Amino acid sequence: QVQLVESGGGLVQAGGSLRLSCTASGRTFSHYAVGWFRQAPGEEREFVAAISWSGFNTRYADSTKGRFTISRDNAKNTVYLQMNSLKPEDTAVYYCTAGAWGTTRYDADYWGQGTQVTVSS
Repeated sequence: QVQLVESGGGLVQAGGSLRLSCTASGRTFSHYAVGWFRQAPGEEREFVAAISWSGFNTRYADSTKGRFTISRDNAKNTVYLQMNSLKPEDTAVYYCTAGAWGTTRYDADYWGQGTQVTVSS
């Protein structure tokens, strides 16, 4: 089992920045790829970004590419999501996940409780 705890969410104005953190405990975190997903009210959950276990490979949704940056510090069991140039449509609950890095996709196995990000216009 891997336990994941997100932090860093909050309220920010459009154009602003936030950094989300995801701290893991349990089984060896560095063995897992990590991804962020988000879900807005009334919307389906969507992929945001993912990073391989080594940190060498990353993937982003088209909607976040160029604005969000995912990184990890395995020594601290922590993954970060730096979000810049935020837009009202980025408003959602953001979930940290741990899982498998596939050839063409990332698959989440463990989920955190989520942290709310609200971007005001």
